[in-house]
Amino acid sequence: MTFAVFADGTANLPSSLLDGIRLLPCEITADGHPVVYNGDIESFDTHAYYDRLRKGADIKTSLLNTALFTAAFEPLLKEGTDVVYIAMSAGISGTYNAAVLASQQLTEEYPERFVHIVDSQGCGFGSGMLAVKAAQLSRENIPVREAAKQLDDMVPHCCQYFTVDDLNFLKRTGRVSGATAMIGTALNIKPILYGDSTGHIVSCAKCHGRKKSIQHLAEMYREKRMDLPSQNIYISHGDCPEDAEKLKSLILEITPESNVIVCPHEPFSGAHVGPGMLGLFFLGRER
Repeated sequence: MTFAVFADGTANLPSSLLDGIRLLPCEITADGHPVVYNGDIESFDTHAYYDRLRKGADIKTSLLNTALFTAAFEPLLKEGTDVVYIAMSAGISGTYNAAVLASQQLTEEYPERFVHIVDSQGCGFGSGMLAVKAAQLSRENIPVREAAKQLDDMVPHCCQYFTVDDLNFLKRTGRVSGATAMIGTALNIKPILYGDSTGHIVSCAKCHGRKKSIQHLAEMYREKRMDLPSQNIYISHGDCPEDAEKLKSLILEITPESNVIVCPHEPFSGAHVGPGMLGLFFLGRER
């Protein structure tokens, strides 16, 4: 491999997709008790976690700090290895800026090395799909600067659409107003949300009922997808596997040759979107 690839626990990647990717841990505080999530989504009890959220657990998340990045990157730079890190959106976390600060400090100390921080403008599989691509480029011995440009150019094509089951989780993080959450809940409105070009979460559609919101996600894929021979399609869910499988079946009706990967949604951003979150991630012509 020509360079080292880093992501973190928010990348949502199962072990089958981690070849060549190093994961950094994320810290979550649950009812005042710190929990370090190392990114192992398959061992993490997502059902118990989302059930705690349903019952009102106080979950807080902390950004990854500059010291963590420095400690992870520097040993590789000393060995002569360049580094690429795929960060969650700068629009939803200060993690990206912390990583950029670490890269600036390390580049001054190791000017012959290259450290590149990719703002994925997303989270979950939104950053994970870029990490998978980065590892592929490294395995193919693509020079690190060329790979960095390819990854940056790929960001606007990483489509990330999701719906939620409970608007109150978005209300808590300021994504919707209290009035909107109350009215939407009363009318059974399920929004379709996505990460815009600034990485902020915005609404692009409103559906009446869960069934229609799942169908709308599939239609977004039909409308936006790139016409590729095959590609990975990623689905994550906040403890609603039946809905995820329904969405998968709709995607396979549109492109039967696609490889659809279904996985529970990681707990870090899961604390902000809540149980019942259902997300679809794919390469598209535009967001």
